Amino acid sequence: MKSNERVIAVLAAVLVSLVCVIGCAQAAGAAPLVYSVPVRGAIEHGLAAFLARGLREAREAGADAVIIEIDTPGGFVDAALKMRDSIMTAGVPTVAFVNTRAWSAGALIAIACEDVGMKMGGSMGAAETRPKEEKYISAMRAEFEATAEMRGRDPKIAGAMVDADVEIPGLIERGKILTLTAKQAEDVGYADYTVRDIGDLLEQAGLAGAELHEVDMTSSEWLGRALTNEAVSQVLLTLGLVGLAVEVFTPGFGIPGTVGLVSLALFFGGRIVGGLAGWEVVVLFLVGLALLLLELFVIPGFGVVGILGIVSIFASLILSYPTPAQAMGAISISIVVTVLLILLLIRFLSRGGKRLGRAGRIVLEHSEAPEEGYVGVEDLRSLLGEEARAITPLRPVGAINASGRRVEAISEGGFVPEGTHVRVIRVEGNRVFVKPIAQEERGG
Repeated sequence: MKSNERVIAVLAAVLVSLVCVIGCAQAAGAAPLVYSVPVRGAIEHGLAAFLARGLREAREAGADAVIIEIDTPGGFVDAALKMRDSIMTAGVPTVAFVNTRAWSAGALIAIACEDVGMKMGGSMGAAETRPKEEKYISAMRAEFEATAEMRGRDPKIAGAMVDADVEIPGLIERGKILTLTAKQAEDVGYADYTVRDIGDLLEQAGLAGAELHEVDMTSSEWLGRALTNEAVSQVLLTLGLVGLAVEVFTPGFGIPGTVGLVSLALFFGGRIVGGLAGWEVVVLFLVGLALLLLELFVIPGFGVVGILGIVSIFASLILSYPTPAQAMGAISISIVVTVLLILLLIRFLSRGGKRLGRAGRIVLEHSEAPEEGYVGVEDLRSLLGEEARAITPLRPVGAINASGRRVEAISEGGFVPEGTHVRVIRVEGNRVFVKPIAQEERGG
């Protein structure tokens, strides 16, 4: 009995050993999992949100590394800082693949990665700030240098990419901004590999045969990136303000208002998707718009409600931009364009003889044309001595018909009823003085 138990125990031990050996062999032969996140085109907030998602998915999937493929001329500094922070806190090894340019903000993204591979013929650097002011240069230089230090790279080289005052003998002279070729980057320790393509990069990085998973941009991320483009967002904001302004100054609701609302919806929607703003900004804008319309069409005059509406609208627009400076620049352009277009519209409607609707509140529709009996000040002296007829009561001011023209007049004989015949006895500037004509005088 004991002999049988010993045989079973031995067999069980052998079986367990075989399972362990097979498992270890499979584990040893498993291909590494590598995620690839492309960073192409201008650096902006939609791209920053996309990179953050790609890094998060790689970490959750237990990826062995993430390759960040970079080909960019640069872009927004604040978006680059978000991307830098996402890389530094990724929780998964990161490898930059500079294919083919990592300029300006793109250089910071490359430096933030643990390893850097540059394609032959590639370049990295040229990160001078815009505007070129000391406070911006100082802040960006510190960001580059701190990032380089954390990755074990020479911080002075990173600083030379931003600040023209940094001089490195044999590499860059004072007064110029540093841009490294692939060979130079490898020589100074800013590129770990010079490669032909991503396959060469994987091999040199010890990831040969890796299962490569490229993270694709979703339709909402693509839309958010397109709508947060500086030029596109400026056009959308301007169209939105113009459309709403036209609806305020014209009767009814039609195409301009629809275009305005759709443009503003795309403007705020892109910022929400891109992570620039939340729904609270949209609510603040709608509250401000409602208060402004209430003041214009319900409450007489203009007071606290209208002011609060304007403040709310401006606050929502400012909060939807990364910095107040960017917001004020964009809003100023949109307001100037809106005012010019509204003035042109009012001029067109006035000349075309069309009803101005609500614009009549701010535009004088009444005209005093000569064919309607109105004359200029310089013509009034010719009326001296003429006989005229009161077409309104003179109390003592009213209107008379003199030689077929309507003229404002002042009675010197007290109240003059409508229809009374009068004579112009004195003209002083634009003031015409008249006196009733007695019946016998007219008869004579």
